[in-house]
Amino acid sequence: MPRNILPVRSAATAALLLVAGALSVPAAAAGTKSPAPGDAYVLKVSADPAKTDYDNRKVDVTGTVTKADGTPVSGIPVTLQEVIRFTTWNPWGDPIDPHYYEPRDLGKPVSDANGEFTLRNVEIDHVGGSSLLNVERDVQITAQYDKDGDLDTPQDGSYADTTVATTAKSSSLTYKVNNTKVKAGDILTVQGKVTVPQGEYPGDTEIFLQTYWENQYHVKTTAEEDGFFVLSVRVSRDDNAFRLRTAPGDLYVKGAEQKLPITNTSLPRS
Repeated sequence: MPRNILPVRSAATAALLLVAGALSVPAAAAGTKSPAPGDAYVLKVSADPAKTDYDNRKVDVTGTVTKADGTPVSGIPVTLQEVIRFTTWNPWGDPIDPHYYEPRDLGKPVSDANGEFTLRNVEIDHVGGSSLLNVERDVQITAQYDKDGDLDTPQDGSYADTTVATTAKSSSLTYKVNNTKVKAGDILTVQGKVTVPQGEYPGDTEIFLQTYWENQYHVKTTAEEDGFFVLSVRVSRDDNAFRLRTAPGDLYVKGAEQKLPITNTSLPRS
């Protein structure tokens, strides 16, 4: 699902709630869920290995379904999801969820006679077309079962999660600007190039230009096939935070960031 980094607090908060609401379970509920009155079952889930990297992206997801007293339960279809988390842009320090989420269904294995379930060769990766700006390196694997299938009655539901760490390769960013001193009304042009690990395609790397502290970016573009890019923006009177950020298209490639040596001579004096 495409995501937009919105420039105002009210819109950002509304978008956050909307995206977070797409999750089938509260993503803030970390770890194995403790049995509570009315819970039918207790879930546990783990991933092996617990770390992935550029060349090794697959894990085996295993877990158990038991009653509260530890008795194994067979025949339970457990819904597994991969949840990629992103850092919420929040320069104002508002009391909102510090993450937003992108869930992906992995499968629904059924517990065996020992209460165990397994899903092998799960690829921990970003498979959608959305931006990877602000992506976090720890990916959640969630497990859920709801006895009556109604998520509005959580008292009969069970939930657990685990985390898979992803190790990414570095990318780099070079640039030049048409002027280091600008004023309101000037056109600032930034030309540059992104470099990604050998074998990666630079042409799906997004580049974001920030000009004001409250907005994460003012304009954005996508690199050419050779990694080159050009961004232009009309400078405003209050622009005071000139920064470039990149978001490669591969979860296993880190973005790069550069503060630009730009002075806006139109800024109000303190």
